[in-house]
Amino acid sequence: MKLLNFLSAYFKDLIPQSVRCLPEMGKTFLSDLFAGMSVGIIAIPLALAFAIASGVPPEKGLYTVVVGGFLISFLGGSRFQIGGPTGAYVVLIYSIFNARGFEGLQIATLISGCLLILMALFKFGRLMKYVPQPVIVGFTAGIAVVILSSQLRDFFGLQVDALPPQFLDKCTLFCQEAYRINPWATLFAAFTTGSLFWMKRFLPKVPGAIVVLFVATAAAYLFALPIETIEGKFGVIPNPLPPYSLPDITWERLRELFPDGLALALLGAIEALLSAAVADRMTGTRHISNAELLGQGAANIGTAMFGGIPATAAIARTSANIRMGAKTPLAGMFHAITLFLVVYFLAPFAGKIPLAALAGILVFVAWNMGEFSHLVQIAKAHRTDGMVLFLTLILTVLVDITLAVQVGIVLSALLIVRRMGKAAQLKFVSTQEPDKHALSVSGPLFFSVSEDLKRLDLPPSCQELMIDLEGITLLDTSGVLAIKECIERWTKQGVKVSIHKIKEEWVPLFRRLGVIQT
Repeated sequence: MKLLNFLSAYFKDLIPQSVRCLPEMGKTFLSDLFAGMSVGIIAIPLALAFAIASGVPPEKGLYTVVVGGFLISFLGGSRFQIGGPTGAYVVLIYSIFNARGFEGLQIATLISGCLLILMALFKFGRLMKYVPQPVIVGFTAGIAVVILSSQLRDFFGLQVDALPPQFLDKCTLFCQEAYRINPWATLFAAFTTGSLFWMKRFLPKVPGAIVVLFVATAAAYLFALPIETIEGKFGVIPNPLPPYSLPDITWERLRELFPDGLALALLGAIEALLSAAVADRMTGTRHISNAELLGQGAANIGTAMFGGIPATAAIARTSANIRMGAKTPLAGMFHAITLFLVVYFLAPFAGKIPLAALAGILVFVAWNMGEFSHLVQIAKAHRTDGMVLFLTLILTVLVDITLAVQVGIVLSALLIVRRMGKAAQLKFVSTQEPDKHALSVSGPLFFSVSEDLKRLDLPPSCQELMIDLEGITLLDTSGVLAIKECIERWTKQGVKVSIHKIKEEWVPLFRRLGVIQT
């Protein structure tokens, strides 16, 4: 019975929302169907654009939405999550694909899927909330800058075969090629971006990307304008899903690609749980973080097996899903099915889409993704948070996103420790007897404060000292050992030392470390 109770409690937060929402699905079927079909249409240009920006053939983005998007909704822990390729992954996918090839990207995606499932099984979902907001905003803005830079070639119609991976090298290349701008491509891209901003403000319920893309594609095709299209660069988009296949996996390749898989897993987990939290704020619901990680892991394994690229939840499409009236995960599943039907029946028409129009859409997405006005707010609110934010942003753009997140988290942790250390107070208080004093210890007493405690010198006249620990809010082993060391030092100086007002919760720790005997 105990084992059954343990297993029931253990697996409780791994049950997907699709199972929990089964009793509701009959009542919400039509609203979920409408929302899913609407978001499925919206996802088409974004799936194509993110795949191209990542350096892979455009159909890979469509496969990712069909397989990964379905599994994220079917097995995830959020009612409203919409999954597929996202801007957050573009930088990583581009670098992995260029360095390792598509088979290497597949293996890295499989590794990330397995790691996400392990994170779910070991209940790491709640730990993701400890990633500081300045780090999230910083790397998101950094990714937006990189996406913007990667779209300048198609935005201006430059005839450049391959872009260098480094941001500064891209900028140098664009400056050298600026005289070869294609005015028609620039006009189409500017029209796309400008129209999307206008529609976002004045027609927010209209799927702007689809409308603008249709107009741009029709104009480019009917007037035979000299603009590069998806079909012209990548060939005809195949309409069926590719057959199930696994790359050639060896121990050597797994070891080589593990860091890439880990980076994909961490980034995907952060993006997915951030998106789920946004959905919760919009709807008043609560997602199940470990079930969400499980769904993300299954989705990445699935998409790697069917020729897709890494998938995670998309905040913008999830928000659109909610605004369209979604109630249960059925909407996300309908979104994937809708896109599958479009791929199967209308794939040849997608080849006529101008690359400049897709670049215009991605510039719009990157600008909104960057939340650049939010950067200034955080920087003004707290100087050290602003420092973490901009360091994360700069490292993301100029060095590497994984290093940026690692440095951002470590620096944030150190700054928090510093702030907590400043909150601690060590104060000697005189009593009515001149040779008797009290040492008041309040606030957090942990490793960063323990050195300050060790350096304390007693008042010259002190013969008896009472250490008052009532005000301690946080205590660790270093803090207790610091108290023990002070007691031993002061006792050797001939001072009678006693401890008062230890909270009940701290008593076992003091006993184990030999500070008190009873």
